[in-house]
Amino acid sequence: MPTLVLLRHGQSQWNLENRFTGWVDVNLSPAGEAEAVRGGALLKDTGLQFDRAYTSVLKRAIRTGLLALEGADQLWIPMIKDWRLNERHYGALTGLNKAETAALHGDAQVHVWRRSYDIPPPPLAPGGDYDFSRDRRYGGVALPDTESLKTTLDRVLPYWEAQIAPDLRLGETLLIAAHGNSLRAIVKHLFAVPDDEIVGVEIPTGNPLVIDLNAALTPVAARYLDEMRATALPPIG
Repeated sequence: MPTLVLLRHGQSQWNLENRFTGWVDVNLSPAGEAEAVRGGALLKDTGLQFDRAYTSVLKRAIRTGLLALEGADQLWIPMIKDWRLNERHYGALTGLNKAETAALHGDAQVHVWRRSYDIPPPPLAPGGDYDFSRDRRYGGVALPDTESLKTTLDRVLPYWEAQIAPDLRLGETLLIAAHGNSLRAIVKHLFAVPDDEIVGVEIPTGNPLVIDLNAALTPVAARYLDEMRATALPPIG
């Protein structure tokens, strides 16, 4: 039976500063590092033996995965990094303080940008501080200038089908250390969560979500390892 562990990165410095982060390569805060270490200790207690790990190309996710694997005494396993597991691209909101943005545009409009399924924020203008086309990790990639949760799913799902699902079908145990919205996209796919409900699914930082799958890669059981910080999971079946 394949097992998948989803691990949202620990608190980042911009999480702490209440800023829209998206694709900006912000590091973990000290509290975020502690969350990742705690996640690794919880994983060690389960006795799970990982075959490989997947993560984005952003350091807050990479370091969360490494800290967790170190805590689980499995730092040696292969780790595959891919931009398609990046956080959602927040377009022109990137770098802005969330409270100040709400004061400027109104709480209702910011709520639409943050929580609607298929309405993205305004696009990011080219040539600014957050023009990722100059970043060599995205060489040759047709980059988005903004994303909704729907378009995030549109780039996560092909990667899931081509790279991750085949490993699971071999019965492997995998760790995906990624971001709130890229993991939300995977949860939507696995649990068949309706469009209007997925935006309400919260994935806590640094708390491993262990999902047991059947041969069809349908969840048969799911649990957060830190029950005190768990959130509601979509129904199974």
